[in-house]
Amino acid sequence: MSRTTRAHTIREHLRKGGLTDLRLDVAKQRAPDEQETDGFSVRQHKDETGALVVVAGAYGPNWLRTQAEICGLLERPFVRCVVLAEAPGVADHEVLVRWGTAEELRARAHAQAARQAELVAQLRKQEAEQRAEAERQAREDAGQYGLF
Repeated sequence: MSRTTRAHTIREHLRKGGLTDLRLDVAKQRAPDEQETDGFSVRQHKDETGALVVVAGAYGPNWLRTQAEICGLLERPFVRCVVLAEAPGVADHEVLVRWGTAEELRARAHAQAARQAELVAQLRKQEAEQRAEAERQAREDAGQYGLF
């Protein structure tokens, strides 16, 4: 059973991320495109294990973009949440949010490191080349030229 996830905590993460909190009641959370402005709304929900989790819904004319932003904001490493788009009791415009387990967060960190490995290697190579060039230039400026 996962830890209890509170709506006010998730709401605060999304608001700090720049999204608009529409604070819709449950009756208005069923249609994503009825709102005139893009934003989100959250509500408490019990998952199949009985744990208290949060359902975050995206609303407005561009609710797909808002939903992608919700996922991106809540899956940042320091937020430590797991976002599930396909879950029982969740509509197309909603995602289920719960605290991630240590294994899930570790797997996410390893996957991100693997995706960035090539870029990190390339950056380190460029930094080494720049350091070598700076050292060579410093020796030349000091009057020490290479023999070859």
